[in-house]
Formats: sequence, structure tokens, C-alpha cells
Amino acid sequence: MPESSRPVVVEVPLFDFDDELLDAATPAPDAPAPAAPAPGAPAAATVVAPHSTVNSEVRVGSVVVLERDAALTSDDTIVLDVDAAAVLETGRAAVLEDLEEAVRAAPEAELVVDTEITLPLVPRPAWADRLAVFDLETTGIDVETSRVVTANISLLDAAGQVVSRRDWLADPGVPIPEQATAVHGVSTEHARAAGRPAAEVVAEIVAELRRVFDEGYALVVYNAPYDLTLLNREALRHGGDPLVTPPAVIDPLVIDKQIDRYRKGKRTLEVSAAFYGVALTDAHDAGADAIAAGRVAQALAAKYAVDLDLSLDQLHAAQVAWHDAQSDSFEDYMRRTRDPTFTSRRGWPESARPA
Repeated sequence: MPESSRPVVVEVPLFDFDDELLDAATPAPDAPAPAAPAPGAPAAATVVAPHSTVNSEVRVGSVVVLERDAALTSDDTIVLDVDAAAVLETGRAAVLEDLEEAVRAAPEAELVVDTEITLPLVPRPAWADRLAVFDLETTGIDVETSRVVTANISLLDAAGQVVSRRDWLADPGVPIPEQATAVHGVSTEHARAAGRPAAEVVAEIVAELRRVFDEGYALVVYNAPYDLTLLNREALRHGGDPLVTPPAVIDPLVIDKQIDRYRKGKRTLEVSAAFYGVALTDAHDAGADAIAAGRVAQALAAKYAVDLDLSLDQLHAAQVAWHDAQSDSFEDYMRRTRDPTFTSRRGWPESARPA
């Protein structure tokens, strides 16, 4: 659903409710005071919090307060009666059927309550409108020893459409293990026959990433410490200069784990793409993965516009802190359940060298 400037009015009971939602609302200084409740009735007020829309959902923070299968016009003011218990239990608020019927019957109507307080819509953050995306397929999982096999750098517009793309196939100079070939489909024989020397490919990738950073793009890399660390180890291995990343990297894996930290299940790109409604038809192809990661980042930006309404510098710094906390949490879990000597690898968007 396209973004608009309409207000969304949320009527909430003030007992046993999520304080974060109430704290997000900023009453207008000239707003009328709410009517006094009847004796014995729970206190109530009308609150409008910063909100966002995506895929016909209206969200206040991370809470879905309205789901519709029909677009709303920019002239609508939607009044929502929010069930606090339902929000706290399921994250979803009930919408009165008669309100929905009224909006459908008269989409140009303005439905309000006496104590309306409004704030403007929070649009999707600007960084999501112009993205570079990057992915590698390699010989293994160890960033210190694995080699680049294929790579993609593409540019996406605000709608997630590919504006340009570059693809590389390298001869890594070492045999590609069968396990790696089973993942990305590139065999040793094919890489040797059709690939270019790894030193040339790595140098071109680094140069292209420098160019997109210089042109002001944010760079989306899913699980950035893997790809960016491995790339820089390869650059040094072949006598080149490593990439120095400015504070302009976006890692949907880190963001998703921070914002939706209690969601169960895996967080692989395939799983996250499916969860956020992004098509990924050729997983572990560098181009398909890079482009899907960029679209997942855009979906996150739309779904959590309030949470991610940060400058690119601020978001980059936040991800450094979030990744540190996630590494600490994983290390603690592993030490308690599996290996008391386990140490998480630190560093984002590039991993530190092991001691």
C-alpha cells in the first residue's frame, strides 16, 4: 500500500497496556482533554502514535493495529478501538467490524473521536530508496581460508527494481570442495574453464564497492561479517588493498534479529525472504541472494519505519552495538548448553582477526 499522509487515530485503554506504545505518542499542546470516565469504567484516551504502512497493514511501532485488503485514501482518518489484552498477547489489535464497514462504504469520510490527537505518518526511511547490494559465493565457511568463486553487486531503486548489476566468476586457484559446489553449483572444472584469475576479480569487486560508497549508496550485505571479512582477506592474499567500509552498511540479519528478537526458527536469507514476502527463486546464486537481501532490507524499513527512522550513520552505529549484543547472547547460550569455552567471533561489519 502506498505511503500517505493520513493520520491514524488509536483509541486505547490506559490500564495494563504497553508503555512503549503510549510513550511513542506525543499529544498536541492544544489537544482537548479526554472526557472523564464513568464511575467504575477503565480510564481511556485517544492516542495517535507515529505509524507506518506496508502491504495493507498499519503499524504503531511493531504492533499491527489494522489489516486491510483494500487501499485507503489519503483523506481517511481511521479510528481504531485497540484491545490492550489482545495486543499484549498476540501483537495484533481487534478492529471494530462496523468501523471497517463504514470505511468501505464511505472511503472519503473522516471518522474521528472527540479527543483526537494526530501526528503525521512516519514514511519509510530514506536510506531504503537507493541501495547497493552485495553477495559472495565461496569455497567454504571459514573467512580466513575460503576463496571467492562468484560475486554480485547490483543497484536497486526505491521499488526494489534492479537498476544495474555486475557479476563475477573467479578461478579461486584451489579446488572447490564438493560440499560448496552442492550449494552454489560451481565446480572446480567450470571455474577453471570459465573463471577469471582471482586476483583480478577481487580487485574489481573492491573497486566497485568503493565506487558505490563514493556515490552515496548504502550497501546491503546479509550477514555482512562473512562476505566483507572474506573479501578483505582475499584482497590481502592477492596483494591488494582491503576495502575500508564507511558507516553505510545495512545487514538485514542483524536488524531482523534485533527488532523481532523472539521470533522462533532460522534466520537464513531463504527463511527471512519468505517471512517478509520477498521472492528468492535461485538461492545461493550470488545475484539472486544479493537482490533478495536488498528487498528484505526494504521490507524491514517499511514494516518497522518507526524503529528504523535513523540516518545511515546512526543505523550503522546501532548495528555495531546490536551485533555485539547478539554475539554476547550467543556466546552465553553456547557456554551454558554446549561448550563452556566457546567464544563468539566479534566485529561488524567486518570480523576481527582471531587471536
